[in-house]
Amino acid sequence: MRKVLVAWIGKTDLRAPAESESVGQGPIAQALTSREFDEAFLLSDYDDKLVQPYLKWLKGRTSTRVGILPSKLSGPTNFGEIYEAAVRGVEHALGKARDAQLSFHLSPGTPAMAAVWIILGKTRFPAELVESSREQGVRTASVPFDLSAEFLPDLLREQDERLKQTATGTPPEAPEFADILHKSRVMSRLIERARRVAIRSVPVLIEGESGTGKELLARAIHRASPRRDKTFIAVNCGAIPAELVESELFGHEKGSFTGAHSQRKGHFEEAHGGTLFLDELGELPGPVQVKLLRAIQEGEVVRLGASKPTKVDVRIVAATNRTLTEEISLGRFREDLFYRLAVAVLKLPPLRERQGDVGMLIDHLFAQVNREAEKEPGFKEKKLSAGARNLLLSHPWPGNVRELGNTLRRAAIWSDGVAISSEDVREALLPVASTTRPEVLGRPLGGGFNLRDLLKEVARHYLQRAMDEAQGNKTKATELVGLPSYQTLTNWLKTYEVQG
Repeated sequence: MRKVLVAWIGKTDLRAPAESESVGQGPIAQALTSREFDEAFLLSDYDDKLVQPYLKWLKGRTSTRVGILPSKLSGPTNFGEIYEAAVRGVEHALGKARDAQLSFHLSPGTPAMAAVWIILGKTRFPAELVESSREQGVRTASVPFDLSAEFLPDLLREQDERLKQTATGTPPEAPEFADILHKSRVMSRLIERARRVAIRSVPVLIEGESGTGKELLARAIHRASPRRDKTFIAVNCGAIPAELVESELFGHEKGSFTGAHSQRKGHFEEAHGGTLFLDELGELPGPVQVKLLRAIQEGEVVRLGASKPTKVDVRIVAATNRTLTEEISLGRFREDLFYRLAVAVLKLPPLRERQGDVGMLIDHLFAQVNREAEKEPGFKEKKLSAGARNLLLSHPWPGNVRELGNTLRRAAIWSDGVAISSEDVREALLPVASTTRPEVLGRPLGGGFNLRDLLKEVARHYLQRAMDEAQGNKTKATELVGLPSYQTLTNWLKTYEVQG
C-alpha cells in the first residue's frame, strides 16, 4: 500500500535551505528523511518563486516523490478555504485507486491548518497525524478523543443563505423541493435550475446514476408546476415487456391483439393535463421511440388498433442513468427524440460529489429507519456511534442515496445493542466494484471513438469541478485549472457549455 504524506508548506520549511543552522531542516524535510513515504503532496499558499527553490532543495534530500499543490487563500486562518483546499489535496493524493496509507503533518503552517488536518484525519479521511520538532524529532501526534463529523464547525459548512443571494433574479422559493435534502453548492445550483423550469411546460430530461433520486426530483418539478393539481404518472420503461410497451404508453382498442378483451387508455391519455414521468428512457425499443417522438411533436397518440388519433396535453419529464449522447453514437437512441426531450437537462450529481450532504442524509434516513421499526416487538431506538458515523461519511456510495438508506437498515438489523458500532456498519456495507470505464489515455481507437467529444468531456469535467470548488468565483477557478486569465476561462465556459 502506498504511504503518502500530505502537508501545508510553512515559513520554517522555506527558510530551511538558506538558514538550516538556525531553523534546521524544517518540519517537512525532517519527516521525509526520518520516515519512509512513497509520495508527498505539499499544499502551498506561497508565491511559486519562493516554492520552486525549496522544492529543488527538498528533492535533493529525499527519494520520496514530491508534488506541489498551489492553494491560494484569502487569509491563513480562513477555515472554510483551508478545509476546501485540504480536501482537494487529499482527493488528489488518493487518486482513483484510493488505496493509500495517509499521514497528515500538523507542524507546518498555521494552527488553523493543523486543526483542519485533525478534523479530516478523524472523520472523512482516516489518517495518521504526525508532528515534528528539532528537539524531539518526528512522532505520531496524540489526539485522545474521536471527532465525529457532526461536530464539524459551522464555519466549515457552506452558508446556504449566501448561496441563495449570489444571483439576482432567483426564482421564488418552492416548498415542493423541500424533500430534496442538501447543503452542497452543486445541489443548490441544480435545485435553482429545477425551480426555474418547473413553472414552464417544456420537456425535462434528468440524467444521473442509479439511486440519485431522479423520480423524487421529477415529482418536485410536477408539484411546483401549474399542473400540480393534475395527474402525475410514473412509468419505468425498463420494466415493461417489449411487446406491451406501445399498449402501455398509447393504449389499445378491443381486439387489437390477442388478450385485448377491452378498450384501454394508455399512460399518455391517463396523464392528460398533467405530467408523465418516463424513467429509464434509454430502455425503450426503437419502434416505440418513433411513436414517442410523434406523440410529443403532434400532441396526440394513436391507440393500437385505432385509426384516429387522440389529442393529449402532457408534460414529459424523462430520466435515464445512461449517457444518451453515447447511446445515439451507438445507434441505440434516436437523435431527433433526444433533442425533443432535452429542452431542459438536469444532471443529478452522485452522492460522492455532494460535499456536505452525506451527514444530513444520514440523520434523515436513520430517523426514518427508527420510525419504520417502531412497531416491531421490543423496539429500542438505535443510535449511531461516532466511529460508525465517520465510516459512513468516508464511504464513496456508488449506489448513492438508495445504497445509503439500505446500508443504514442493514446496520440497524445487524446491531445487537442500542448503539450501532463501526463494525456493524462495516458488515452492512457492500463491496465497492472497480470502475470499468477506460482511462482517458487508454480508450480504444475506432468503433465510434471521437477525439473532439473526448476533449470536450475532459474540459467540461474539469471546468465544472473548478467552478464548484471555487463556489462560482471565476478568478479562483482560473487558478485551479491553470488558465492564463479570467477572460480565457469565460471563453472556455462558453465554448464547452458550462454554466458560469
